[in-house]
Amino acid sequence: MSLAEITEKLHMAEDAAGRPRGSVSLIAVSKKQPDARVEAILQDGHRVFGENRVQEAAAKWPDFRARFDGIELHLIGPLQTNKARQAMELAQAIHSVDRPKLASTLARLAQEMGTCPELFIQVNTGEEPQKAGVLPAEADAFVKDCRGMDLPVAGLMCIPPVEEEPSLHFALLAKIAARNGLAGLSMGMSGDFERAVMQGATHVRVGSAIFGERDTG
Repeated sequence: MSLAEITEKLHMAEDAAGRPRGSVSLIAVSKKQPDARVEAILQDGHRVFGENRVQEAAAKWPDFRARFDGIELHLIGPLQTNKARQAMELAQAIHSVDRPKLASTLARLAQEMGTCPELFIQVNTGEEPQKAGVLPAEADAFVKDCRGMDLPVAGLMCIPPVEEEPSLHFALLAKIAARNGLAGLSMGMSGDFERAVMQGATHVRVGSAIFGERDTG
């Protein structure tokens, strides 16, 4: 499926939800994608991308930024504290703030650097033991703690369990965000982004539907 086709599907989802076209940011997830595929999307005019790993982002994006203006990079994968500084230097947004230690590290670095990317707190809406993120019952307190550290919390992020209806998780995330006065909702991927838009997503993360299947080697 082409970028134009995905964009049209997103616009139709915005229409169906009674939302203005362009109200949802399409993050093209370029992790493990060959540079030629990424460059093709850049040539098409898209500028918002997502990466899972700091190392891959550092190897890929400085060169692209030297050749294309206006790139906005979102880090959407797990973030180790020892990679936090590099992540803050590379990305305009971090979607995986998932634990107090990482929040404290980001707050310290933000004070040192005098700047900080937009932050999304990851909520483990399915309460899956193998998955990162704060539990729904702990989300309010974690948001308050992050704000107390002067972190720029823009919103929440979730990855629903694969075997469950994602809309239920999107609705839960939206409810937590609303009661904490957070506008940003990073939710929805290639298979369910239209349902996420219906539940209020402000950022959808679409990879394989844009680029094709990833190189898993």
